[in-house]
Amino acid sequence: MKAITCQRPHHFAMTDMPMPDRAEGAALVRIRRIGICGTDLHAYRGNQPFFSYPRILGHELAGEIVEIGDNDSELRQGQPVTIIPYLECGECIACRSGKTNCCAKLSVLGVHEDGGMREFLAVPADHLLNADGLTLDQAAVVECFGIGAHAVQRACIARGEFVLVIGAGPIGLGVMKFAKLAGAKVIALDINAERLRFCESWVPADFTVNANDDALRNVQNITGGDFPTVVFDATGNVKSMEQAVRYTAYGGRLVYVGLVKADITFNDTELHKRELSIIRSRNATRRDLEHVIDTMRDGRIDTGGFITHRVQFDQMIDAYDGWLRPDSGVIKAMVELE
Repeated sequence: MKAITCQRPHHFAMTDMPMPDRAEGAALVRIRRIGICGTDLHAYRGNQPFFSYPRILGHELAGEIVEIGDNDSELRQGQPVTIIPYLECGECIACRSGKTNCCAKLSVLGVHEDGGMREFLAVPADHLLNADGLTLDQAAVVECFGIGAHAVQRACIARGEFVLVIGAGPIGLGVMKFAKLAGAKVIALDINAERLRFCESWVPADFTVNANDDALRNVQNITGGDFPTVVFDATGNVKSMEQAVRYTAYGGRLVYVGLVKADITFNDTELHKRELSIIRSRNATRRDLEHVIDTMRDGRIDTGGFITHRVQFDQMIDAYDGWLRPDSGVIKAMVELE
């Protein structure tokens, strides 16, 4: 079978490899769609934490079951599925408390171990979710939206709260969407005017603020001088993450969704005087992903508008560098295998 391997930063190669063996309790899945995530882009650039080369990327996956044994979810051969890419140990303190997303020994497909940029993948059957009623495109972005759904769940948003989301990439957009569905008044903050226009139409965000245009004052004015009670940073940018404190209301919550391979420092006085709650949000749980699937089936997420670029599997390597350009207009790129 064919696979695309990131052999080192800025270098992909199409390779032939044996079909995967299906172990006891696993399923063999034919991969049909691969969503390109910020994690994939960071890995390609060489600045992704928890990562080593060579690696087969790809963790936003949709496919069809080729082989499967008896399973508790009554999944069957030929069924469309989305894949939970977080492989947990099931035994550590996080797993025992249901927080499998931050398992102490967590292995993520496409990050810690080889992922789904290949024609077939063997995966534990209990890490497949029934995608009946979804398109393959929708199934492939369930995990992406699960990140946002989990972050919003962590923030415990109350209806009517002002929520600021810094960063209008795919993860930030997912946060905005689920914050909006939770009843928040959503403010989108980004440096890209085109992305902000997309936030207005797709989320739809209640307010947009350009980071290059006196953003702190504008956010303060929008909130009547109070600042947002919940701020999400989804940038993966050191400077942004360090300055996000300034946007957060006294007594508020600051939720870091993005990840950066660096140290983050704060002024303790700014944290202390606000009695600020700082929350980290990592990955998603099965419950979060099931919530995303239900939301898609209800028609509350426009995945058609979210997916802006498409390419066939054998053309991905040639297209990839173009997606890194700021002027590419990419929101979500999708790789298709027929």
